[in-house]
Amino acid sequence: MKELVVNQNDAGQRLDKFLLKSIKLLPKSLMYKYLRLKRIKVNGKRSEISYRLQKGDRVSLYIGDEFFDSKRPLFLSAKPDIRIVYEDENILLVDKPQGLIVHEDEGEDVDTLINRVQHYLYLKGEYQPEEEVSFAPALCNRIDRNTGGIVIVAKNAPSLRLLNDKIRERELRKFYLCLVKGVPQSREATLIHYHRKNERENLAEVFDTPRSDTKTMVTKYRVLETNGRYSLVEVEILTGRFHQIRAHMAYIGCPLVGDGKYASNLKEKKMGFRYQALYSYKLQFVFKDECMLSYLNGRTFQVDEVWFAKNGIPDVLGE
Repeated sequence: MKELVVNQNDAGQRLDKFLLKSIKLLPKSLMYKYLRLKRIKVNGKRSEISYRLQKGDRVSLYIGDEFFDSKRPLFLSAKPDIRIVYEDENILLVDKPQGLIVHEDEGEDVDTLINRVQHYLYLKGEYQPEEEVSFAPALCNRIDRNTGGIVIVAKNAPSLRLLNDKIRERELRKFYLCLVKGVPQSREATLIHYHRKNERENLAEVFDTPRSDTKTMVTKYRVLETNGRYSLVEVEILTGRFHQIRAHMAYIGCPLVGDGKYASNLKEKKMGFRYQALYSYKLQFVFKDECMLSYLNGRTFQVDEVWFAKNGIPDVLGE
């Protein structure tokens, strides 16, 4: 028999969600069966799967050892190198470099941003996996591998739940810098078009009018500088669509420099642009209500140096 004691980070979860996170090798169908057979109990009694766990609850598990994974945590194999924009006891803002993936995929499962972050917090003594049952520090937003910029990390479960709610309610404003080809027709505008993801080609399609399988896409932009051939643009996304900025700017005739999916990037590669010139460089907290993170309300955090915009438009893209 093994016993899991519910801590503050795990309190408030449904029993079934807690079990699926805590015992990843236990199939869901078998979990339900064991609950019915009282081989999984809470505080010594049979419990419903919908029961909301409380701090101090004891979950007893009369199941085989083969369902418990005792391997060395994967994150310890990742280097703990991260660029910190801001940190406190609840959150961490990390400047993700371009080329680094945020979570594991079929091509990489060790050197990811989340593994680097967890290793960093482990070395600080702020994350001890053996003391947690189901919670681990988690990313609240994602950025594509070839895009750089600010990623939000929740250090505890209450912060994670709150930040996920705030992001969903658009109470965090995210601003990007990008270099585009050409000059947008208006120096400042809000673009409203309709978006569809082409799964086969793994790209976004943009339309002027809605279709049955499209979603509204809203992008605000402001031209900061132009030399007539290229423009440095600040963008705020008001919807979170796949490849939104890349597809939207390309649709108005101003594709991103270095973007080989929505334009040709052969010329820019020779100039040193290994990735598209896109960076999530600024984050602003605009909470509507009081909450545990209210001390961040109204504050803006920014990456000081974006490689393609250190001194305006790079000389290599001169007229």
